[in-house]
Amino acid sequence: MCAVAHPGGAEIGLLRLARRLVARGHELTLTTPRAGPMDDADLPVVRLELGGMERGAGARAVASFARVRRLAGASDLVYLNGTVSARLLPALPGHRTVLHVHDMVDRVPRLWSRANAVMADSQAVADRLAPRLRADVVYCPVELDVPDAPAPWQQRNGGGGPIVGFVGRIEPRKGPLDLVRAAAAIHAGAPGARIVLIGDDPYDSAPEYAAQVRAAEDVEHVPWVADGAAVMRHLDVLVAPSRQEPFGTVLAEAMAAGTPVVATRVGGLAEVVADGETGRLVAPGRPDELAAAVLEVLGRRAEMGAAAHVRAQRFGADAYADRVEAILLRAAAR
Repeated sequence: MCAVAHPGGAEIGLLRLARRLVARGHELTLTTPRAGPMDDADLPVVRLELGGMERGAGARAVASFARVRRLAGASDLVYLNGTVSARLLPALPGHRTVLHVHDMVDRVPRLWSRANAVMADSQAVADRLAPRLRADVVYCPVELDVPDAPAPWQQRNGGGGPIVGFVGRIEPRKGPLDLVRAAAAIHAGAPGARIVLIGDDPYDSAPEYAAQVRAAEDVEHVPWVADGAAVMRHLDVLVAPSRQEPFGTVLAEAMAAGTPVVATRVGGLAEVVADGETGRLVAPGRPDELAAAVLEVLGRRAEMGAAAHVRAQRFGADAYADRVEAILLRAAAR
């Protein structure tokens, strides 16, 4: 069960899992609220409205209860991909369910305990669910075979200096403005370095913040790209200056490409990055620390990049499918 038709991190992870489960002989039906890119996954699709994130929107999920019960009756297990999908739990007594939590939640609704199993993207997420819920930490899947694609920014004659990149949504939670504010110090310490911000604000969640980021002149701006993982091999360091993050798939994708990272010490990011080995962790909201960490990683780029590639193997999509499949089979057997 998916709450959106356009894939974000949670949906991309589900599609990576789905391909492997189908290859292992499982039959899957995907639900989305409307037509969109999720329909291209070569899976049977059923339309199911769960409501949006605005106040009171969850009431719209009640209209889907009858259809959910029919789907569940023809299935061995219902996989609720995200906390919005958990709105369907009251419609599923007697049916086997798994709830996958992808967010750093502040509140654990009582109804979530109705799920037969709960999965979390990181220990940081699982800790937010405790003690009310015990969650299996599964992390997030990345494809270890990094696609080969040209860099989406304009190349300079002679190659130029190192590329420092941000890949993600242009919004306060992701912290790209901190990298903008660190740009002068990075340029001072690494003359010729290029700082490239790749992404947009697709939900128009913070237009003033996005406008401030786009107005910055010390960095280069590239619109959203369809496959962010393909960008990673072109970076010398990936920067994730987030203020909150449940896991940090973008970091694991960079590491899989052999690119070291700089990230903030928030949420699940410290579970992805081995500080001082595969990159550096810094305090959030500190552009000075961010710049110093970027310069340190650039100086150790080959060493840290090799260590990052090794560490990324634990997040590979095949190993992820092994972990999740075992949980799904246990829940289906209850």
